[in-house]
Amino acid sequence: MPPKLTLDKRLTQQHADLLIKSGIAITPSGAEQLDIACIEGTIVALGALTGTWTADTELDARGLHILPGVIDSQVHFREPGLTHKEDLETGTRGAVLGGVTGIFEMPNTNPLTLWPDDLHAKLDAAKGRAWCNYAFYMGGSAVNADQLHTLEKMHGCAGIKVFMGSSFGDLLTDDDTVLRRILANGHRRMAVHAEDEARLRERKAIVEASRDVRQHAIWRDVESALKATQRIVNLAIEAERRLHLLHVSTADEMVFLVRHKRYVSVEVTPHHLTLCAPECYEQLGSLAQMNPPVREKRHQDALWEAVRNGLVDVICSDHAPHTLEEKAQPYPNSPSGMTGVQTLLPTMLNHVNSGRLTLQRLVDLTSAGPARIFGIAGKGRIALGYDADLTLVDLSAKRRIENNWIASRSGWTPYDGMEVTGWPIHTVIHGQGVMIDEALVGKPIGQPIQFLEIPSKALSDV
Repeated sequence: MPPKLTLDKRLTQQHADLLIKSGIAITPSGAEQLDIACIEGTIVALGALTGTWTADTELDARGLHILPGVIDSQVHFREPGLTHKEDLETGTRGAVLGGVTGIFEMPNTNPLTLWPDDLHAKLDAAKGRAWCNYAFYMGGSAVNADQLHTLEKMHGCAGIKVFMGSSFGDLLTDDDTVLRRILANGHRRMAVHAEDEARLRERKAIVEASRDVRQHAIWRDVESALKATQRIVNLAIEAERRLHLLHVSTADEMVFLVRHKRYVSVEVTPHHLTLCAPECYEQLGSLAQMNPPVREKRHQDALWEAVRNGLVDVICSDHAPHTLEEKAQPYPNSPSGMTGVQTLLPTMLNHVNSGRLTLQRLVDLTSAGPARIFGIAGKGRIALGYDADLTLVDLSAKRRIENNWIASRSGWTPYDGMEVTGWPIHTVIHGQGVMIDEALVGKPIGQPIQFLEIPSKALSDV
Protein backbone atom coordinates (compact mmCIF):
# COMPACT_ATOMS: atom_id res chain seq x y z
CA MET A 1 0.00 0.00 0.00
CA PRO A 2 1.47 3.41 -0.95
CA PRO A 3 2.16 5.82 1.92
CA LYS A 4 -0.61 8.25 2.79
CA LEU A 5 0.07 11.69 1.38
CA THR A 6 0.22 14.65 3.74
CA LEU A 7 -2.35 17.43 3.38
CA ASP A 8 0.32 19.79 2.00
CA LYS A 9 1.31 17.24 -0.63
CA ARG A 10 -2.31 16.62 -1.61
CA LEU A 11 -2.90 20.35 -1.97
CA THR A 12 0.15 20.62 -4.21
CA GLN A 13 -1.09 17.77 -6.37
CA GLN A 14 -4.63 19.26 -6.34
CA HIS A 15 -6.32 15.98 -5.53
CA ALA A 16 -9.37 16.04 -3.23
CA ASP A 17 -11.41 13.46 -1.38
CA LEU A 18 -14.55 15.16 -2.66
CA LEU A 19 -15.04 17.65 -5.50
CA ILE A 20 -18.46 19.31 -5.68
CA LYS A 21 -18.89 20.73 -9.17
CA SER A 22 -20.87 23.61 -10.63
CA GLY A 23 -23.18 24.43 -7.74
CA ILE A 24 -24.39 27.86 -6.64
CA ALA A 25 -22.74 28.30 -3.25
CA ILE A 26 -24.06 30.73 -0.64
CA THR A 27 -20.78 32.22 0.56
CA PRO A 28 -20.13 35.23 2.81
CA SER A 29 -19.92 37.26 -0.42
CA GLY A 30 -23.29 36.06 -1.70
CA ALA A 31 -24.37 33.46 -4.26
CA GLU A 32 -21.50 32.28 -6.47
CA GLN A 33 -21.36 29.47 -9.01
CA LEU A 34 -18.20 27.51 -8.19
CA ASP A 35 -16.61 24.17 -7.40
CA ILE A 36 -15.63 23.07 -3.88
CA ALA A 37 -12.69 20.79 -3.09
CA CYS A 38 -12.67 18.98 0.25
CA ILE A 39 -9.76 17.13 1.88
CA GLU A 40 -9.95 15.34 5.22
CA GLY A 41 -13.26 17.03 6.03
CA THR A 42 -12.07 20.58 5.28
CA ILE A 43 -12.83 22.99 2.43
CA VAL A 44 -9.45 23.54 0.74
CA ALA A 45 -10.30 25.20 -2.58
CA LEU A 46 -13.15 27.22 -4.09
CA GLY A 47 -13.61 28.44 -7.66
CA ALA A 48 -13.33 27.06 -11.18
CA LEU A 49 -11.58 23.81 -10.26
CA THR A 50 -12.80 21.44 -12.98
CA GLY A 51 -9.87 20.38 -15.12
CA THR A 52 -7.24 21.37 -12.55
CA TRP A 53 -8.40 19.24 -9.61
CA THR A 54 -9.05 15.51 -9.46
CA ALA A 55 -10.94 13.72 -6.71
CA ASP A 56 -11.79 10.33 -5.28
CA THR A 57 -15.45 11.30 -5.49
CA GLU A 58 -17.16 13.94 -7.62
CA LEU A 59 -20.64 15.31 -6.96
CA ASP A 60 -22.47 17.12 -9.75
CA ALA A 61 -24.28 20.10 -8.21
CA ARG A 62 -25.57 21.73 -11.40
CA GLY A 63 -28.90 23.40 -10.70
CA LEU A 64 -28.44 23.10 -6.94
CA HIS A 65 -27.67 25.66 -4.27
CA ILE A 66 -24.97 24.74 -1.77
CA LEU A 67 -25.58 25.97 1.77
CA PRO A 68 -23.28 25.79 4.79
CA GLY A 69 -24.47 22.76 6.75
CA VAL A 70 -27.74 23.46 8.57
CA ILE A 71 -27.45 23.38 12.37
CA ASP A 72 -30.58 22.63 14.40
CA SER A 73 -29.74 23.95 17.85
CA GLN A 74 -32.80 22.60 19.67
CA VAL A 75 -33.92 18.98 19.40
CA HIS A 76 -35.24 16.41 21.86
CA PHE A 77 -34.09 12.95 20.76
CA ARG A 78 -35.43 11.25 23.91
CA GLU A 79 -32.44 8.96 24.57
CA PRO A 80 -32.01 7.63 27.22
CA GLY A 81 -35.25 6.58 28.81
CA LEU A 82 -37.89 7.58 26.27
CA THR A 83 -36.72 5.74 23.17
CA HIS A 84 -40.19 4.50 22.23
CA LYS A 85 -40.67 8.07 20.90
CA GLU A 86 -37.21 8.68 19.39
CA ASP A 87 -33.53 7.81 19.77
CA LEU A 88 -30.20 9.22 18.63
CA GLU A 89 -30.03 7.04 15.52
CA THR A 90 -33.55 7.74 14.25
CA GLY A 91 -33.39 11.41 15.22
CA THR A 92 -30.10 12.06 13.43
CA ARG A 93 -31.23 9.94 10.48
CA GLY A 94 -34.19 12.28 10.09
CA ALA A 95 -31.84 15.23 10.47
CA VAL A 96 -29.62 14.31 7.51
CA LEU A 97 -32.63 13.36 5.37
CA GLY A 98 -33.80 16.92 6.02
CA GLY A 99 -30.41 18.44 5.15
CA VAL A 100 -29.32 19.05 8.77
CA THR A 101 -25.63 18.44 9.52
CA GLY A 102 -25.51 19.20 13.26
CA ILE A 103 -27.83 19.20 16.27
CA PHE A 104 -27.92 20.33 19.91
CA GLU A 105 -29.88 17.84 22.02
CA MET A 106 -31.81 18.81 25.15
CA PRO A 107 -31.39 17.53 28.74
CA ASN A 108 -34.95 16.41 29.58
CA THR A 109 -34.28 12.72 29.10
CA ASN A 110 -34.48 9.95 31.70
CA PRO A 111 -32.19 10.27 33.54
CA LEU A 112 -31.93 14.04 33.19
CA THR A 113 -28.63 15.40 31.87
CA LEU A 114 -27.30 17.08 35.02
CA TRP A 115 -23.92 15.48 35.77
CA PRO A 116 -20.75 14.34 33.96
CA ASP A 117 -21.84 10.71 33.85
CA ASP A 118 -25.10 11.73 32.14
CA LEU A 119 -23.24 13.60 29.41
CA HIS A 120 -20.68 10.83 28.99
CA ALA A 121 -23.51 8.31 28.55
CA LYS A 122 -25.05 10.38 25.76
CA LEU A 123 -21.71 10.84 24.00
CA ASP A 124 -21.10 7.09 24.22
CA ALA A 125 -24.59 6.36 22.87
CA ALA A 126 -24.08 8.71 19.92
CA LYS A 127 -20.70 7.29 18.89
CA GLY A 128 -21.10 5.24 15.72
CA ARG A 129 -24.90 5.78 15.69
CA ALA A 130 -25.33 9.50 14.96
CA TRP A 131 -25.70 10.35 11.28
CA CYS A 132 -24.94 14.04 11.88
CA ASN A 133 -22.73 15.98 14.27
CA TYR A 134 -24.01 16.53 17.79
CA ALA A 135 -23.68 18.28 21.12
CA PHE A 136 -25.70 17.91 24.31
CA TYR A 137 -27.06 20.53 26.67
CA MET A 138 -26.46 20.21 30.41
CA GLY A 139 -29.54 21.05 32.47
CA GLY A 140 -29.23 24.00 34.85
CA SER A 141 -30.80 23.23 38.21
CA ALA A 142 -30.72 23.93 41.94
CA VAL A 143 -28.90 20.62 42.45
CA ASN A 144 -25.94 21.43 40.18
CA ALA A 145 -25.94 25.24 40.04
CA ASP A 146 -22.62 25.62 41.86
CA GLN A 147 -20.86 23.21 39.45
CA LEU A 148 -22.17 24.65 36.17
CA HIS A 149 -19.07 26.76 35.50
CA THR A 150 -17.17 23.48 35.22
CA LEU A 151 -19.87 21.35 33.63
CA GLU A 152 -20.33 23.82 30.73
CA LYS A 153 -16.68 23.26 29.74
CA MET A 154 -17.07 19.53 29.14
CA HIS A 155 -16.30 18.06 25.74
CA GLY A 156 -19.51 17.72 23.72
CA CYS A 157 -21.51 20.14 25.90
CA ALA A 158 -23.64 22.65 23.96
CA GLY A 159 -24.04 24.82 27.07
CA ILE A 160 -26.54 25.15 29.90
CA LYS A 161 -30.32 24.85 29.37
CA VAL A 162 -32.79 26.18 31.94
CA PHE A 163 -36.51 25.38 32.08
CA MET A 164 -38.43 28.15 33.87
CA GLY A 165 -41.65 26.27 33.13
CA SER A 166 -43.01 23.17 31.36
CA SER A 167 -40.63 20.73 32.98
CA PHE A 168 -40.45 18.49 36.03
CA GLY A 169 -38.31 17.39 38.93
CA ASP A 170 -34.82 18.82 39.20
CA LEU A 171 -35.05 20.46 35.75
CA LEU A 172 -37.84 22.86 36.71
CA THR A 173 -36.15 26.11 37.81
CA ASP A 174 -38.70 28.82 38.54
CA ASP A 175 -37.17 30.49 41.61
CA ASP A 176 -35.20 33.73 41.23
CA THR A 177 -32.69 32.77 43.92
CA VAL A 178 -31.80 29.59 42.03
CA LEU A 179 -31.74 31.41 38.71
CA ARG A 180 -29.26 33.91 40.13
CA ARG A 181 -27.01 31.05 41.28
CA ILE A 182 -27.15 29.47 37.83
CA LEU A 183 -26.41 32.76 36.06
CA ALA A 184 -23.47 33.45 38.39
CA ASN A 185 -21.83 30.07 37.77
CA GLY A 186 -20.77 30.10 34.16
CA HIS A 187 -19.64 32.13 31.20
CA ARG A 188 -21.15 30.60 28.06
CA ARG A 189 -24.45 31.74 26.59
CA MET A 190 -27.30 30.11 28.53
CA ALA A 191 -30.43 28.78 26.79
CA VAL A 192 -33.83 29.30 28.43
CA HIS A 193 -37.38 28.03 28.03
CA ALA A 194 -39.25 31.06 29.36
CA GLU A 195 -42.78 30.40 30.59
CA ASP A 196 -43.92 31.46 34.05
CA GLU A 197 -44.64 28.27 35.98
CA ALA A 198 -46.69 29.93 38.71
CA ARG A 199 -49.03 31.53 36.17
CA LEU A 200 -49.37 28.25 34.27
CA ARG A 201 -50.40 26.45 37.45
CA GLU A 202 -52.90 29.16 38.32
CA ARG A 203 -54.51 28.97 34.88
CA LYS A 204 -54.52 25.20 34.35
CA ALA A 205 -58.13 24.98 35.59
CA ILE A 206 -59.17 26.75 32.36
CA VAL A 207 -58.26 23.77 30.21
CA GLU A 208 -59.09 21.12 32.78
CA ALA A 209 -62.64 22.40 32.70
CA SER A 210 -62.90 22.79 28.93
CA ARG A 211 -60.77 19.78 27.80
CA ASP A 212 -60.53 21.67 24.49
CA VAL A 213 -57.13 21.84 22.79
CA ARG A 214 -58.19 25.13 21.21
CA GLN A 215 -57.74 26.59 24.72
CA HIS A 216 -54.01 25.73 24.74
CA ALA A 217 -52.88 29.24 23.80
CA ILE A 218 -55.34 30.71 26.28
CA TRP A 219 -53.98 28.61 29.15
CA ARG A 220 -50.34 29.29 28.21
CA ASP A 221 -51.13 32.89 27.43
CA VAL A 222 -49.01 35.83 26.29
CA GLU A 223 -48.55 37.00 29.87
CA SER A 224 -47.03 33.66 30.93
CA ALA A 225 -44.38 34.02 28.21
CA LEU A 226 -43.75 37.75 28.60
CA LYS A 227 -43.50 37.63 32.40
CA ALA A 228 -40.88 34.85 32.33
CA THR A 229 -38.92 36.51 29.53
CA GLN A 230 -38.79 39.83 31.37
CA ARG A 231 -37.67 38.11 34.58
CA ILE A 232 -34.83 36.11 33.08
CA VAL A 233 -33.58 38.94 30.85
CA ASN A 234 -33.42 41.33 33.80
CA LEU A 235 -31.61 38.71 35.90
CA ALA A 236 -29.15 38.08 33.06
CA ILE A 237 -28.41 41.80 32.71
CA GLU A 238 -27.86 41.98 36.47
CA ALA A 239 -25.40 39.06 36.23
CA GLU A 240 -23.85 40.28 32.94
CA ARG A 241 -24.51 36.84 31.46
CA ARG A 242 -25.36 36.19 27.82
CA LEU A 243 -28.74 34.58 27.25
CA HIS A 244 -30.40 32.66 24.42
CA LEU A 245 -34.21 32.73 24.46
CA LEU A 246 -35.70 29.64 22.90
CA HIS A 247 -38.85 29.49 20.73
CA VAL A 248 -40.05 33.07 21.30
CA SER A 249 -43.74 33.06 20.34
CA THR A 250 -45.34 36.45 21.04
CA ALA A 251 -45.41 39.95 19.60
CA ASP A 252 -45.13 41.33 23.13
CA GLU A 253 -41.83 39.57 23.81
CA MET A 254 -40.38 40.86 20.55
CA VAL A 255 -41.22 44.46 21.52
CA PHE A 256 -39.46 43.94 24.86
CA LEU A 257 -36.42 42.18 23.34
CA VAL A 258 -35.64 45.02 20.92
CA ARG A 259 -34.30 46.94 23.92
CA HIS A 260 -32.15 44.10 25.28
CA LYS A 261 -30.09 42.69 22.41
CA ARG A 262 -26.75 43.43 24.10
CA TYR A 263 -27.10 40.30 26.23
CA VAL A 264 -29.86 38.34 24.50
CA SER A 265 -30.07 36.25 21.32
CA VAL A 266 -33.47 35.17 19.96
CA GLU A 267 -34.77 31.94 18.45
CA VAL A 268 -38.01 31.16 16.61
CA THR A 269 -39.30 27.89 15.17
CA PRO A 270 -40.79 26.92 11.79
CA HIS A 271 -43.96 25.83 13.60
CA HIS A 272 -44.63 29.30 14.98
CA LEU A 273 -43.81 30.79 11.56
CA THR A 274 -45.98 28.34 9.60
CA LEU A 275 -48.94 27.22 11.73
CA CYS A 276 -51.54 29.64 13.03
CA ALA A 277 -54.26 29.51 15.71
CA PRO A 278 -57.10 28.71 15.87
CA GLU A 279 -57.00 26.98 12.47
CA CYS A 280 -54.14 24.62 13.37
CA TYR A 281 -56.00 23.26 16.42
CA GLU A 282 -59.21 22.83 14.42
CA GLN A 283 -57.37 20.92 11.68
CA LEU A 284 -54.77 18.98 13.70
CA GLY A 285 -56.08 18.83 17.25
CA SER A 286 -53.36 17.92 19.73
CA LEU A 287 -50.86 17.32 16.90
CA ALA A 288 -50.51 21.12 16.87
CA GLN A 289 -50.00 21.24 20.64
CA MET A 290 -46.57 22.49 21.72
CA ASN A 291 -45.04 24.72 24.40
CA PRO A 292 -45.06 27.65 24.05
CA PRO A 293 -48.18 27.31 21.93
CA VAL A 294 -48.85 28.23 18.34
CA ARG A 295 -50.67 31.57 18.54
CA GLU A 296 -52.89 33.88 16.52
CA LYS A 297 -51.87 35.58 13.29
CA ARG A 298 -50.84 38.89 14.93
CA HIS A 299 -48.14 37.03 16.83
CA GLN A 300 -47.01 35.13 13.73
CA ASP A 301 -46.82 38.41 11.82
CA ALA A 302 -44.65 39.88 14.59
CA LEU A 303 -42.29 36.88 14.43
CA TRP A 304 -41.89 37.34 10.69
CA GLU A 305 -41.21 41.03 11.17
CA ALA A 306 -38.52 40.10 13.72
CA VAL A 307 -37.00 37.72 11.17
CA ARG A 308 -36.93 40.48 8.55
CA ASN A 309 -35.54 43.23 10.79
CA GLY A 310 -32.73 41.07 12.23
CA LEU A 311 -34.03 40.72 15.79
CA VAL A 312 -34.17 36.93 15.36
CA ASP A 313 -30.76 35.24 15.40
CA VAL A 314 -31.60 31.56 14.93
CA ILE A 315 -34.33 29.31 13.54
CA CYS A 316 -34.43 25.76 14.84
CA SER A 317 -37.01 23.00 15.01
CA ASP A 318 -37.62 22.24 18.71
CA HIS A 319 -38.14 18.67 17.48
CA ALA A 320 -39.98 17.01 20.38
CA PRO A 321 -41.76 13.83 19.26
CA HIS A 322 -44.45 11.83 20.99
CA THR A 323 -46.25 8.79 19.66
CA LEU A 324 -49.62 9.17 17.97
CA GLU A 325 -51.14 7.11 20.80
CA GLU A 326 -49.79 9.58 23.37
CA LYS A 327 -50.98 12.57 21.38
CA ALA A 328 -54.45 11.00 21.11
CA GLN A 329 -55.03 11.23 24.85
CA PRO A 330 -57.80 13.67 25.84
CA TYR A 331 -56.50 17.22 26.21
CA PRO A 332 -54.82 18.43 28.45
CA ASN A 333 -53.38 14.96 29.14
CA SER A 334 -52.01 14.88 25.60
CA PRO A 335 -48.29 15.81 25.70
CA SER A 336 -46.95 18.94 24.02
CA GLY A 337 -44.42 18.62 21.22
CA MET A 338 -44.10 17.62 17.57
CA THR A 339 -41.50 16.39 15.11
CA GLY A 340 -39.54 19.03 13.20
CA VAL A 341 -35.86 18.33 12.53
CA GLN A 342 -36.57 16.67 9.17
CA THR A 343 -39.04 19.34 8.03
CA LEU A 344 -37.12 22.42 9.21
CA LEU A 345 -35.43 23.04 5.87
CA PRO A 346 -38.31 22.04 3.53
CA THR A 347 -40.77 24.33 5.32
CA MET A 348 -38.32 27.23 5.43
CA LEU A 349 -37.29 26.78 1.77
CA ASN A 350 -40.98 26.95 0.94
CA HIS A 351 -41.10 30.30 2.75
CA VAL A 352 -38.08 31.42 0.71
CA ASN A 353 -39.94 30.55 -2.48
CA SER A 354 -43.02 32.43 -1.28
CA GLY A 355 -40.88 35.55 -0.78
CA ARG A 356 -41.05 35.73 3.03
CA LEU A 357 -37.25 35.69 3.40
CA THR A 358 -34.19 35.40 1.17
CA LEU A 359 -31.99 32.34 0.90
CA GLN A 360 -29.05 34.38 2.24
CA ARG A 361 -31.12 35.28 5.33
CA LEU A 362 -32.11 31.64 5.80
CA VAL A 363 -28.42 30.66 5.78
CA ASP A 364 -27.76 33.30 8.43
CA LEU A 365 -30.55 31.89 10.60
CA THR A 366 -29.71 28.19 10.25
CA SER A 367 -25.94 28.06 9.67
CA ALA A 368 -23.98 31.26 10.27
CA GLY A 369 -26.27 32.38 13.11
CA PRO A 370 -25.90 29.27 15.28
CA ALA A 371 -22.14 29.20 14.65
CA ARG A 372 -21.83 32.85 15.69
CA ILE A 373 -24.18 32.77 18.68
CA PHE A 374 -22.81 29.56 20.20
CA GLY A 375 -19.18 29.88 19.14
CA ILE A 376 -19.09 26.71 17.05
CA ALA A 377 -15.64 25.99 15.70
CA GLY A 378 -15.18 25.59 11.94
CA LYS A 379 -18.82 25.68 10.86
CA GLY A 380 -21.46 28.06 9.56
CA ARG A 381 -19.93 29.30 6.31
CA ILE A 382 -18.55 28.14 2.99
CA ALA A 383 -14.99 29.41 3.13
CA LEU A 384 -11.45 28.08 2.96
CA GLY A 385 -10.40 26.24 6.10
CA TYR A 386 -13.96 25.64 7.30
CA ASP A 387 -15.44 22.20 7.84
CA ALA A 388 -16.91 20.54 4.77
CA ASP A 389 -20.41 20.25 6.24
CA LEU A 390 -22.73 21.21 3.39
CA THR A 391 -26.42 21.06 2.51
CA LEU A 392 -27.31 20.96 -1.20
CA VAL A 393 -30.85 21.96 -2.10
CA ASP A 394 -32.99 22.24 -5.20
CA LEU A 395 -34.96 25.46 -4.86
CA SER A 396 -37.37 24.48 -7.65
CA ALA A 397 -38.09 20.92 -6.51
CA LYS A 398 -41.73 20.35 -5.65
CA ARG A 399 -42.48 17.74 -3.03
CA ARG A 400 -45.28 16.66 -0.72
CA ILE A 401 -44.32 16.19 2.94
CA GLU A 402 -45.84 12.91 4.12
CA ASN A 403 -45.78 10.85 7.29
CA ASN A 404 -44.16 7.92 5.50
CA TRP A 405 -41.09 10.09 4.74
CA ILE A 406 -40.50 10.88 8.41
CA ALA A 407 -37.64 8.86 9.94
CA SER A 408 -38.61 9.66 13.53
CA ARG A 409 -39.61 6.67 15.62
CA SER A 410 -42.90 8.51 16.25
CA GLY A 411 -43.64 8.42 12.50
CA TRP A 412 -45.69 11.59 11.95
CA THR A 413 -45.46 15.27 11.09
CA PRO A 414 -47.98 18.11 11.49
CA TYR A 415 -47.20 18.97 7.85
CA ASP A 416 -48.48 15.66 6.43
CA GLY A 417 -49.89 16.40 2.97
CA MET A 418 -48.30 19.86 2.67
CA GLU A 419 -46.98 20.78 -0.79
CA VAL A 420 -43.65 22.62 -0.68
CA THR A 421 -41.21 24.09 -3.19
CA GLY A 422 -37.54 23.64 -2.27
CA TRP A 423 -36.00 20.39 -1.02
CA PRO A 424 -32.70 19.01 0.33
CA ILE A 425 -31.04 16.72 -2.22
CA HIS A 426 -27.59 15.94 -0.75
CA THR A 427 -26.16 16.19 2.77
CA VAL A 428 -22.36 16.27 3.18
CA ILE A 429 -20.67 15.83 6.57
CA HIS A 430 -16.88 15.92 7.06
CA GLY A 431 -16.54 15.96 3.27
CA GLN A 432 -18.52 12.71 2.86
CA GLY A 433 -21.97 12.33 1.40
CA VAL A 434 -24.37 10.84 3.94
CA MET A 435 -27.48 11.60 1.88
CA ILE A 436 -27.10 11.49 -1.89
CA ASP A 437 -30.07 11.99 -4.21
CA GLU A 438 -32.40 12.08 -1.18
CA ALA A 439 -31.28 8.66 0.10
CA LEU A 440 -29.00 7.68 2.99
CA VAL A 441 -25.62 6.26 2.01
CA GLY A 442 -22.79 4.70 3.98
CA LYS A 443 -22.96 4.61 7.75
CA PRO A 444 -23.33 7.14 10.59
CA ILE A 445 -20.23 9.38 10.83
CA GLY A 446 -21.37 12.14 13.18
CA GLN A 447 -18.86 13.56 15.66
CA PRO A 448 -19.13 15.81 18.73
CA ILE A 449 -19.34 19.49 17.79
CA GLN A 450 -16.38 21.60 18.95
CA PHE A 451 -16.85 25.01 20.60
CA LEU A 452 -14.46 27.95 20.68
CA GLU A 453 -15.16 28.62 24.38
CA ILE A 454 -14.23 25.10 25.44
CA PRO A 455 -10.44 24.63 25.72
CA SER A 456 -8.78 22.20 23.35
CA LYS A 457 -8.22 19.87 26.30
CA ALA A 458 -11.87 19.87 27.33
CA LEU A 459 -12.94 18.73 30.75
CA SER A 460 -14.19 15.33 29.62
CA ASP A 461 -13.51 13.59 32.91
CA VAL A 462 -14.90 16.04 35.44
